[in-house]
Amino acid sequence: MMPGATPSREVLALLSALESQPESEWLAQGRSLTLRSDMAGALAVFDAAATRFPDSGDIRLGLAGLLWQTGESLRAEQLLRDGLAAHPGNVGMAFLLASFLREHGRLTAAGQVLLSAYANGEHDVADIIRAVETLDDYGRQNEAFAICENAIDAGADDPRLRAYAGMLGIQLGHFERTRDHYARALAQEPAAVEWNIPLGLAGLQRYENASHADFSFFRDVLADPGITDYTRRSTLFALGKASDDVGDYASAAAYLRQANAMGHAHASWSRKLWKRNIQARLAAPPPSIRLPAPTNWTPVFVVGVPRSGTTLVAKRLADHAGVRNRGELGWLQVWEERLSHRAPLRREDLEEAAQALARQLRQDDGDAGWIIDKQPLNLLRVDLIMALWPHARIVHCQRNARDTALSLWSQSFHDPAHDYAYDFGDINAVIRGCRQLAGHWQARYPHAFRTVTYEQLVGEPETTVNALCDWLGVPSQSATPPMDTGSVIATASAWQARQPIYTHSAGRWRHYAPYLPELLDIPEY
Repeated sequence: MMPGATPSREVLALLSALESQPESEWLAQGRSLTLRSDMAGALAVFDAAATRFPDSGDIRLGLAGLLWQTGESLRAEQLLRDGLAAHPGNVGMAFLLASFLREHGRLTAAGQVLLSAYANGEHDVADIIRAVETLDDYGRQNEAFAICENAIDAGADDPRLRAYAGMLGIQLGHFERTRDHYARALAQEPAAVEWNIPLGLAGLQRYENASHADFSFFRDVLADPGITDYTRRSTLFALGKASDDVGDYASAAAYLRQANAMGHAHASWSRKLWKRNIQARLAAPPPSIRLPAPTNWTPVFVVGVPRSGTTLVAKRLADHAGVRNRGELGWLQVWEERLSHRAPLRREDLEEAAQALARQLRQDDGDAGWIIDKQPLNLLRVDLIMALWPHARIVHCQRNARDTALSLWSQSFHDPAHDYAYDFGDINAVIRGCRQLAGHWQARYPHAFRTVTYEQLVGEPETTVNALCDWLGVPSQSATPPMDTGSVIATASAWQARQPIYTHSAGRWRHYAPYLPELLDIPEY
């Protein structure tokens, strides 16, 4: 029951009537009370049913869900853990517990729960894929990859699992293993070419010459009249990237022009709405409420136009002890939208947001002193960041505008929020808006906002990163730790960010100027 609640006379009568009924009737009555929002009654029925049917997974699930909704999260968690100890393969309980844990930012625990659930016995491939997709959404790619590998090793040699293992392997740096998975998936199911495999293959390495077998594969895919428009577009991006690697800039430009024309034809991004958004943020007054800063950790937001070096900066900072990189979280945007519907905004609203966001940032993998969210377009939300955490630090990444534009235009994005990347005019509008905002935030929060240029980073990496560490208060290190394959890089920079820093991407736009005159319309700033 809800704490302090007493079942009504009607519920007591219902409990008496249910004593001789089968489990299905208890479930039906408990669910009916839940749908009528009689939480006290539903909890009384499920509580009694748990005593009457102690081995029922459905009863345990229903009771745990009610306990969580009514604030008894510790009891709900224990109920599910006890159930999983008795029935380790009960994936329903595992998914429910994992979702509870994620809500509280306990993502390491959530990953372990699902990994353990799928380590016992055989499971339907569709259920395995559900677990993999859930963990990928939670940012737990290591556990998702392990579930795929375990299932494949146990005999579930399914092309869908191979494709998922390949996608996860790219993010984790398992590049050779990924190529094996993709080859097997294509051998088993030729239609697997529609599962982003060409684009995945193109991101596994920097090609040294055009004799690599992938070039022929990409062209064969494009020669198939039966492929979907999405696969045609993504394969054009793949072939454009491969051609760029080997210095065939004319071909790269031609392939990328075709790919971007296809993407732009279906784009939903509005330049007018973007400009209005920027102007509204520039005109907004600073927040009237600012919460006290926590004393034991510092949120660090790495922001800027996408493809301006945010992944590289976050990765290099996270090589230092005490720093965690959470990748590109979407929670700040979620809370900005929620708070926008609360007027007037109260201190309690901000406190609720700060607590929820802190759970997703800090998580349960140790007491890091600096925690990075590298969602680039959190540049839009600096006022909110500073209201929630006045001690937060904003690392703004900036890159030559033409190099940034070319890099965006060369990239296949899945999120419609980046539909601007198909058109140089739209890209220029995004860069201009971000530059305006960066100048605005620098003036408003000079103590908390610092710009790092991509050219500085690749030209003098150690000096630049050490200066950032000094500013953040992170103890600097004389040597960079060896590259790892356990960290997650879920962006197009997955391969590049794991290589030694190189400078040949600076000034890259000059190779394309003869083939892409639109680049020259973008001011070189």
